[in-house]
Amino acid sequence: MTAVSLRTRLRALYEGAGPTGDRFRYALLAFDLLTVAWLVASSFFPRGPQHVWIDVAIGCVFLADFLARLYISRRPLRDLASFWGITDVLVIISLLFPIWGEGLAFLRVLRLYRVLHSPQTLDQLRDDITGFRRHETTIRAALNLVIFLFAMTSLVYQTQVARNPDIRNYVDALYFTVTTLTTTGFGDITMVGSDGRLLAVVIMIFGISLFLRLVQVVLRPAKAYFPCPVCGLRRHDHDAVHCKACGTVLNIPDDGLD
Repeated sequence: MTAVSLRTRLRALYEGAGPTGDRFRYALLAFDLLTVAWLVASSFFPRGPQHVWIDVAIGCVFLADFLARLYISRRPLRDLASFWGITDVLVIISLLFPIWGEGLAFLRVLRLYRVLHSPQTLDQLRDDITGFRRHETTIRAALNLVIFLFAMTSLVYQTQVARNPDIRNYVDALYFTVTTLTTTGFGDITMVGSDGRLLAVVIMIFGISLFLRLVQVVLRPAKAYFPCPVCGLRRHDHDAVHCKACGTVLNIPDDGLD
């Protein structure tokens, strides 16, 4: 197989609009979800050799995915030096060469954000799921909050499990993160050390912002996602006939569910 045909096939998988590409991207998303589930489940068992081998296997899949995306990229150096590129590199290193143990495990959750917010995944979800298309803003705001919640839970667990007797597994870390994010603060679990208190501050500041964002989009009237062909405005009322910015006649797809 020549380099050109290999690149073409990989682009069809990662960026193509056909059923093969759709299945491949859903498989990647499912794999990322399974890795997060494994990250949570493994916290309830003593870490042994089997954990290391599973992490290495996950790291090999992540490495293959990362190299494939760089290979088909139009600007590989820019993608490599981007925030998401550096995050992927750190995740792969933490899995294949666990110098820090699981210290960077929380970064694995951030992969979900990149996957779920990629243009290809969003277009695929809009085409395949009617409810996503009609409530995209609300769903994305909820996903952002959930991903932040799991990322902070992972970070709390990794930084506190070895020195805080109140945090023994992910459930304890999740409980602390939720009570901190909602500013409930029962006080039965507290963070140890100055870095732990600073992390609690970060959870409160950014967490409550994401929570308020979710409340805002839930209470706000739903909008249809349809780029105006003239001015590019992407959010319109579901029953809009004309673009409110430039007056262009719109042809917004409607499933007639109302």
